[in-house]
Amino acid sequence: MRVYGVTGWKNTGKTGLMERLVSEITARGFSVSTLKHAHHNTDVDQPGTDSHRHRVAGAREVLLASPHRWALMTELRGVPEPSLAALLARLAPVDLVLIEGYKRAPHPKVECHRADARRALLAPGNPTIRAVASDAVHPGLEVPLFDLDDTATIADFILAEVGL
Repeated sequence: MRVYGVTGWKNTGKTGLMERLVSEITARGFSVSTLKHAHHNTDVDQPGTDSHRHRVAGAREVLLASPHRWALMTELRGVPEPSLAALLARLAPVDLVLIEGYKRAPHPKVECHRADARRALLAPGNPTIRAVASDAVHPGLEVPLFDLDDTATIADFILAEVGL
């Protein structure tokens, strides 16, 4: 499975770039899935719904199905978070999986950077970062630098990197 990441510090444009990349790459005829890592306690289920009630009652997995989509929620209940490889193995085959987050995982990535975030680049110390997408100039950067809003060029780069 071809995977490529979008990473960076909080509030640097990762989700916006992911959204634009999915739109751009699917418009070119490729199938794309995404995997997003969250560091905080996140819940996609809403209190009061039947599926939420099943999960709160103790179900380990809750599969919600409708004529328009289905979703499988797994409650870890104290078990360690699955590895990235284990999560990728659960996805159906597609042309490309875009991964948001996972700064230290071994897959190739584009780093998002915004000057307003006032954080140092990750790229100089992370060999898995193959390019930086930023709203600032970074002299001496050893990887390609793209304008954060130049989605088509970033998509070209990623697709070339993964051989699509």
